[in-house]
Amino acid sequence: MLTYTPFGYADPFALMRRQMRGPGRIPAAVPAYPAINVWQGTDSAAVTAELPGVAPEDLDISVKNNVLTIAGERKAPDVGEDAGWLRRERAFGRFSRIVQLPFRVDRDRVEARFENGVLQIELHRPEEDKPRRIDIKAA
Repeated sequence: MLTYTPFGYADPFALMRRQMRGPGRIPAAVPAYPAINVWQGTDSAAVTAELPGVAPEDLDISVKNNVLTIAGERKAPDVGEDAGWLRRERAFGRFSRIVQLPFRVDRDRVEARFENGVLQIELHRPEEDKPRRIDIKAA
């Protein structure tokens, strides 16, 4: 909708479009890192996280009750003193991702594997928390 101002008709979205085109444009939302997938079964859950460029020794995985935390650091490559970045789209530095699971986790039965930049974690539900069928006795 065009509105009338003392200087003529004005487009209320003109400033927004100008900011989107110019150097001072509004930054896009940064996606969560690392990207994860979570699956739930009846007795366990599985989490995969994409971590290219991260060494397994730079990862810290912890679980408390029903919360999984994946933390670590992706180190920037050493490009040398006489080189400079032409494009830098991959972020480097410390990261942390917290995942709330639908059940408590048996800390002694967590399994983690790291292969080809993909972290796979399997989290099992404690036996005492699993649903139990109750038999009904006839009178």
